Amino acid sequence: MSQTSDGMSYAPQGKSSPVVQPGEFIFAAAHLDHGHIYGQCNGLLEAGGELTWVYDPDPEKVRAFRAKFPQARAARALEEILADKNVRLVAAAAVPCDRGPLGCRVMEAGKDYFTDKTPFTTLDQLNQARTVGARTGRRYMVYYSERLHVECAVHAGDLVHGGAIGRVIQVIGLGPHRLSKAARPAWFFERARYGGILCDIGSHQFEQFLYYSGATDATVTSAAVGNFANPDTPELEDFGEACLLGNNGATNYTRVDWFTPDGLSTWGDGRTIILGTRGYIELRKYVNVGMDRQGDNLILVDGQGEHFLNVAGKVGFRFFGELILDCLNRTERAMTQAHAFKAAELCLRAQQAARRIT
Repeated sequence: MSQTSDGMSYAPQGKSSPVVQPGEFIFAAAHLDHGHIYGQCNGLLEAGGELTWVYDPDPEKVRAFRAKFPQARAARALEEILADKNVRLVAAAAVPCDRGPLGCRVMEAGKDYFTDKTPFTTLDQLNQARTVGARTGRRYMVYYSERLHVECAVHAGDLVHGGAIGRVIQVIGLGPHRLSKAARPAWFFERARYGGILCDIGSHQFEQFLYYSGATDATVTSAAVGNFANPDTPELEDFGEACLLGNNGATNYTRVDWFTPDGLSTWGDGRTIILGTRGYIELRKYVNVGMDRQGDNLILVDGQGEHFLNVAGKVGFRFFGELILDCLNRTERAMTQAHAFKAAELCLRAQQAARRIT
């Protein structure tokens, strides 16, 4: 998995592992406002999906996308994609405040939807998507990339669910990111459009808490946000933290920020610590600071000793193949709809409850 200096263009590539025959699963890409769309499409293509369409109102974004994926025809409007009965899923990375309404349009057209995180910026959008999804039977799936597209995070799930550290008591999630301020679009600095820091990059952390702990719901016990170093963009929150209490007794602490220093070799020193009754796991996802620049590092300490594993290139990204098969078979192996929506709800509730500390 290649490392990059900024998270905007971070698009992991894995091995080709098709789960379908050519032409069996056709998808489209639309609204290319965030570079995560490239990672979403990489994963689906490696799993055997066929990308046939792309749409964005900005021709320059379409040109850049087709330079990477020339097989995608440029649609004149989103309706052209929605009218194609062969398209089963639409992958999108719209401006965050537009993701919910776009997903409802896609589901109303009889197609599944795969959006970049954060999937919503308001609880009303979430409730509308729940209603439309239930009525149409379509899926509203979310690219929680910091677990789904990180091999050590995938392997940690296998260890945890296999009982390697016993019952999970707490998950600590640290999600620092490089700001790359000059390269950000205007919407990035508008609170109503990006949703706030806990809603945006915090969504990764809340999803991981649910997944690793096994909790199906949680209460926000405390939350805070602040702007410590960017007075020229007052609606930007450059720091956020929150604590959750799961309905199974597990707890979570999340910290997200835009303070990755320029000296770090990658866009963020993302880490996750999972404490269990019989051991603990630490993930050093993108770099092992001071040791080497390779990502996908997993530390396991259990009753047998201390174990350091680098799993880069050894685990793969099975979510995408499972998602394709779920769409075809109407199963829920990749991620349940309830899980995707609950993670989104928690980030919205944490953002809503956050006190401003600057």
